[in-house]
Amino acid sequence: MAVLSKIRQRSALLIAVIGLALLAFVIGDVVRSTGGGQSRNIGSVNGEDINTQEFQNKVSQAEKSNQMSSTQASLMVWNNEVNSILLNTEFEKLGLQIGKDQLVNVVKTNPMFANNPQFLDAAGKFDMNKFNAWVLQLKAGGQEQWNAWLNYEKELEKFALQQMYSSMVTGGIYTTKMEAKMMYLAENSKVSFDYVTVPYTTINDDKAKVEDSEIIDFMKKHENQFKHDDTRELDFAFIANKPSEKDKETIKETVLGYLNPTVQYNATTRKNDTIPGFKSIKDVETFVNANSDIKFDSIYYAKKDLPLEYQEQLYNLPAGEVFGPYIFNDYYCISRMMGKKAGQKVNAAHILIGYKGAPNATTTRTKEEAKAKANEILAKVNASNFATIAAEESEDPGSKTNGGKYEDVAKGQMVKPFEDFIFNNPTGKIGIVETDYGFHIIEVLGKSEGAQIATIARKIEPSETTSDEIFTKASSLEVAAAGKDFITKAEALQATVQKDVTIDPFEENLPVVGSQRQVISWAFNKEAKEGDVKRFDTTDGYIIAKLVAKNETGLMPLKDARTIVEPILMNKKKAKMIREKMVGATIEEVATKSQASVANVVDVTRANPLVTNIGNEPLVVGTAFATKINANSKLIDGNKGVYMVKTKSVAQAPNLESYAVYKNKAQSSSRGMAQGQVLKALKDQAKIKDNRIGLIQ
Repeated sequence: MAVLSKIRQRSALLIAVIGLALLAFVIGDVVRSTGGGQSRNIGSVNGEDINTQEFQNKVSQAEKSNQMSSTQASLMVWNNEVNSILLNTEFEKLGLQIGKDQLVNVVKTNPMFANNPQFLDAAGKFDMNKFNAWVLQLKAGGQEQWNAWLNYEKELEKFALQQMYSSMVTGGIYTTKMEAKMMYLAENSKVSFDYVTVPYTTINDDKAKVEDSEIIDFMKKHENQFKHDDTRELDFAFIANKPSEKDKETIKETVLGYLNPTVQYNATTRKNDTIPGFKSIKDVETFVNANSDIKFDSIYYAKKDLPLEYQEQLYNLPAGEVFGPYIFNDYYCISRMMGKKAGQKVNAAHILIGYKGAPNATTTRTKEEAKAKANEILAKVNASNFATIAAEESEDPGSKTNGGKYEDVAKGQMVKPFEDFIFNNPTGKIGIVETDYGFHIIEVLGKSEGAQIATIARKIEPSETTSDEIFTKASSLEVAAAGKDFITKAEALQATVQKDVTIDPFEENLPVVGSQRQVISWAFNKEAKEGDVKRFDTTDGYIIAKLVAKNETGLMPLKDARTIVEPILMNKKKAKMIREKMVGATIEEVATKSQASVANVVDVTRANPLVTNIGNEPLVVGTAFATKINANSKLIDGNKGVYMVKTKSVAQAPNLESYAVYKNKAQSSSRGMAQGQVLKALKDQAKIKDNRIGLIQ
C-alpha cells in the first residue's frame, strides 16, 4: 500500500484510536445521537427504556468505527447500554460527580495521551499546554470534528466516574489476618494418609442413566448457574451450486479455443476475417478484454507477486510464449508473456516531516520549520543509520516501525513527486521531496525487474443446465424436509447435512456454511413454529432448514446442559451403588469387601489437593486433614470415586510473625475480580427486558 494512502488516514487518528479503546470499557455509549424514536423500545433496565432509534444509530456508528458486522455491533452496544444504565444508577446513589481537575488527571493518565510523543515535553513528561493546543486545533478543524471531541469528553467523564466507583469498591475489599493465615496454612500444611477407593468407572454408565427430567430439575434448582437466552434447534442441509465436471471441461475447452485462429464475419467488408489465436494476436489488450472475465492488466509484476504454484512457469516464459490452461482461484487461465523491464519495482524508505495545514497533520510547526527539520534529518541520515532515525523522527505511522521501508512499490502507488524521485534516481540516492503531506527524506534502497503477463481468465461456474438441476434437488429436498425422511434424502442427494444445531438469537454463523444471519433470524421469528421448513438461496447454493425445537425456558438447552449435569448426577447414582460394596469400619476391611487395594498419599496440601495417579480431590484431602491420626474416615464421594481415608500424619505449618505477604496476595486477587463481580451482581439483581429478537435482522 502506498505510504501516502496511510498518511491520508491520519486525520482524527487519535480520536479514532481512543474511541476504539474506550469501547472495551463497560460504560461506552459509542456516540450520542438523538432521534424521534420508534413506538417500541429495544429494551429496558430496571424500568429505564433503551430507545430503539438511538440504539440503532449507535449500532450503525459502531459498525463504521470498528468495521464489524451489524450483529456484532448490536451485541456490543447492547452490553454497553445495559452496563451504562446499571452503573449510572450506582453513581447517582453514591452522589459521584467529576470535576475539571479530575478530568485533567484522567487525560494525563490515559495511555492514549500520556504516551503520545505529540503531548510530551523535552523531558518526556506530559505537557498540558501541548494538549490544549491540540484541542484548539480540533475546534478549528470544523464542527463535525469538534462535536466528536465533545462527545469523547463525555465518555472521559464516564470513564473517570467508573474509575472512582471501581476505587471505592476495591477500597472496601479487605483481607483479614485470619484469612491471610488460612491461605498460608492451606499452602504449607501437609497431610499424609492411606486410602482405598472404588472409581466411578467401575460401574457401567447404562446402570446409572440420567433422564432429561432429572437434568431439568437440577437446572431449576441451580437456576443462576444455568441461565441462558432463548435458543432454537435446527436441522439443515446445504446443496452447493457448483459446476459439474462437464461444466469444467467445457470451460477448459473454451479457454483452449482462444489459442486457435477463428473466422469471423466482418460487417464492414462483408467478408470473413481470420482472427489469429492468443499467441499470435498483435492487439493483445483488445483480445484479452473481448474474451476474458478479468480485464487486461498492464502492471509489471515481481516474480514473488505471481501465483505461487505457477511462479516459475509464468516468470520464465520467453516473450510471446503462452502457458496454460491452468486453474487459479476458480478460473481457467492461459497467460502470455508480454515482456520484462528493469526497474519496475522499487524498495524505498522515507521519513515524513509534516507541518500545520498539511492533510491529516496534527503538528503545530510551520512549513518553514518542517523544511528546516527535514534538512537537519537529511544531514543525520547521510552520516548515520536511516532506519534508526526513521523510527525516531518519521510521522508516518504506517512505516516508522519498520525503518520507513516500503517494498515493491509500483508506479501509481505514490503521489507523483514521491514516485518521480524513487523511479528516476539510482539505488542509494538520498534526498528531500516535498508533497502535499509534508517533506520526505527518501532513500532508494533497490530496484527489481518486473514482468508484464497478459491473461485470459474464464470463471469456472455452473452452466444453466447444472444450476437448474441443483435447484430441482433443493426444491425436492424442501418438500421432503416436512416429513421424517429429510436427513435420509439429503444424504442420498450428497448434500452437506447438519443435525441438532443449537443457535442463540444473535449468532451469525452456522456450522459449515458460515455467516447465515437470514436463517437465524427466521428461526427466531415469532411466526416460525416447530416443524417449519424454509429454503434459503445463498450465493453458493441452497440451505434447506427445519426448525426442530424452540427453547424458551430461560435455561441452557438440554443438549448442552447434559454435558455438564449428566456426569454429576450419574456419579451420585454410581456412588450409591459403590457404597453398598464398600462395607467396613476400616480401610483394610473396605479394601477386602470391595476387592480394592490400599494406597497412600504423602505431604499433600489443601491448596493443591492432588491424589497420586487420580487427580484433584479437595474433599478427600480436606477430610484427611480433619480426621484424627490413625483413625478411619467415613466414606467420601469424591470427584473420581468413593473413598475412605486413614490419616497417618499432619504437619501443620508453623505460625509466622507476619502474614503480610499472604494478605497482599489474597487482597490483590479479590480486588482484581471485583469489577467483573460487581457488574455480574448488578445484572443478576436487575430487571432487564430484551426486545431485540425480531428487531435485529
